[in-house]
Amino acid sequence: MPDKKHRRRGDRFDATLVRNLDPLHWFLPYIYPNRADNEAFIREEFDLTNLNAFLAKKNEGLDHAHRYTVFHAVAAAIVKAVTLRPRMNRFIKGCRLYQRDELSLGFVVKKQFKDNADEGLAFIKFPEDTTIDSLHARILEEIFQCRREDVQDNSTQGMDMFTRLPRWLMRIVMWGLHRLDFYGHVPYDLIKADPNYASVFITNLGSIKLNAAYHHLSNWGTNSLFVIIGEKGMKPVFKPDGTYEMRELLSVGITLDERIADGYYYAQTVRLIKKLIDCPELLDLPANVPVEY
Repeated sequence: MPDKKHRRRGDRFDATLVRNLDPLHWFLPYIYPNRADNEAFIREEFDLTNLNAFLAKKNEGLDHAHRYTVFHAVAAAIVKAVTLRPRMNRFIKGCRLYQRDELSLGFVVKKQFKDNADEGLAFIKFPEDTTIDSLHARILEEIFQCRREDVQDNSTQGMDMFTRLPRWLMRIVMWGLHRLDFYGHVPYDLIKADPNYASVFITNLGSIKLNAAYHHLSNWGTNSLFVIIGEKGMKPVFKPDGTYEMRELLSVGITLDERIADGYYYAQTVRLIKKLIDCPELLDLPANVPVEY
């Protein structure tokens, strides 16, 4: 359980209550109480020209299992962007706006690329001095643990326990869990690896050749930002004079809870992510080092 010292009344175990709200953002959770009813969707295409060269240099001498991928680069860009743009690390729960204490990424790991293979849940916390190298190492370690057949993450273990309950009792249990979730009192051991409680839930659909950009948010948990990495492919990029050249572009979708900030803040965040993908050497710097964009 995270340290609860220095908490004030209204704070949660994982976040601090945002107290200096303007009237509009104070009222929004009461007018629109469900996260899934407040989705804003952004679709962007990132030019991979510079990133491909950056990754090729990173992967010199590495075997296939330990190589740096577009997924690692996008994840590192998101960690840096959210570190520098902290309002993206907020959530609304119980009709209140909270600022998270830590930055975390959650994702689902397929144990094997087979139809009947199980899935594991990954949840990783990243400090403010995270670089693409430290992120790469942590993600590889987490994926290795998730793919072990003899180990289950604690969230999957908890769900497996509940599957033994009769349906009528399960409905009562879930009602109780949703009430606890509303007030921030779900047992920590049950949710400490649940990606629905991560700052950013990220999925790499491009790795399975699925060019989907949108994914919904969930009313369960506290996740306010879902990032979908789609497929990459050659597309024309037009110049100011009307000519064009073919470049490899990556499709990325971002679904977010529009109540946690405003459109200008989101636009600036996306511009920062684009800057980091276009200048990937910035990902070698600690996440809390400022970037001009």
